[in-house]
Amino acid sequence: MDYITSEAGIGRYSLRYVDEGKGPCVVLIHGLAGDLGAWDAQVRLLRPHFRVIAFDNRGAGRSTQVDEPVSTRDLAGDTLGLMDHLGIAHAQVVGRSMGGAVAQHMALLAPHRVETLVLCASFAKLDALGRRVLSNMREALEWRGSWADHARHSVQNFVSAAFFNAYPDRVAAIERLLGGETRLAACYSRQNEACQLHDTTAELARITQPALVMAGAVDPICSPAATSLLSQGLPNAAVEMFEGASHFFLMEQPERFNRLLLAWLQRHAR
Repeated sequence: MDYITSEAGIGRYSLRYVDEGKGPCVVLIHGLAGDLGAWDAQVRLLRPHFRVIAFDNRGAGRSTQVDEPVSTRDLAGDTLGLMDHLGIAHAQVVGRSMGGAVAQHMALLAPHRVETLVLCASFAKLDALGRRVLSNMREALEWRGSWADHARHSVQNFVSAAFFNAYPDRVAAIERLLGGETRLAACYSRQNEACQLHDTTAELARITQPALVMAGAVDPICSPAATSLLSQGLPNAAVEMFEGASHFFLMEQPERFNRLLLAWLQRHAR
């Protein structure tokens, strides 16, 4: 991390964020695991061309952590509030996994403020397999009471079998990252539940902005079935599948991901 973070009061919550670069604005929303550090490579990639905002969702990283019910719609309201705080009228929004679910609600709540969507390993509604995987990961954390044990039980859900076997050092680094969480376990459980309850399938037709849907072809969390439900429901979606990659395809095939992301954002920049 080679940037300075700041704090913003958004309603009852304090959100840690980074604001880098100048130009058209891009907002990056991380997923259920991790914090704004999940976007380090993309902040470096995009800040020569854009004003880039990345932040910790409430209940993650160094933002406010409270054991209370939360929904993906609530998190969308937080993100729009952060845009207000920073004087951002509209932006292209990039979300990975849960962050993509949050981005959908942003487009539904304030369509004039969302120029395009980039939805990475995300979903309009999880399928049965995705819900089972999330339930298992939540139970592992709650039963063991250890982020390190949670990571050991979960890491194989995020990368493909080929990647797991070929790059043990990189898998170990991911496991250390997941196992190094300091957030309240209860906040993870609440957001895990929010992902399982997220369902925008009946509203996707109202999201008319250009949308780039990217997914790993062997992702058990956001499966090809969930990807198809999302992309077919969006009226103006393009799809890029990462063959042989899983939920963390951004890390498995970073060069292709970064190339596609930058090209999309530059093509649609106001």
